[in-house]
Amino acid sequence: MRYLEQFERLIVVVLVVLMAGVVLLATIELAWILVQDVITPPVLLLEIQELLDLFGLFLLVLIGIELLHSVRTYIVERTFHIETVLAVAMIAVARKVIVLDPKELPPGALLGIAALVVALSFAFYVLRRGGDSRDRPD
Repeated sequence: MRYLEQFERLIVVVLVVLMAGVVLLATIELAWILVQDVITPPVLLLEIQELLDLFGLFLLVLIGIELLHSVRTYIVERTFHIETVLAVAMIAVARKVIVLDPKELPPGALLGIAALVVALSFAFYVLRRGGDSRDRPD
C-alpha cells in the first residue's frame, strides 16, 4: 500500500509540473497573440473576432490555473474541493458562451447551454449557502 501511495504522489506531482508548463505556455501564447494583434494594422485596434479569441484564451488560462489549484489542493489535503471544480466548470462554460457563434448552432443548443449555466449556478449557490462540507460531521 505504501508503494501505491508513493506512486500516486509521484503521478500527482508530475501532473502539477505538466499543468504548470501548460499554463505558462498558454500565457505566453496569449501575450504573443495580443502583441501580434495590436501591432498589425490598424495599430492598437482589435476586431471583434480578435477580442473574442483573446477572451477565450484568457479564460483558458484561468481554467488551467483553477485546475492547477485543484491538483495542488489534492496534494496538500488529499481532497477535492467541489467549489473549485464548479468554478472550473463555470469558467469553461463562460468561455464557450463567449467564443461561440449562435448562428452556427442547432436550435436546441442555446437552451442546453442555458440549462447548464442555470444548473452550475444553482449548484454553486447551494454549496455556498450550505457552507463547506468539511465543517459538518459525517
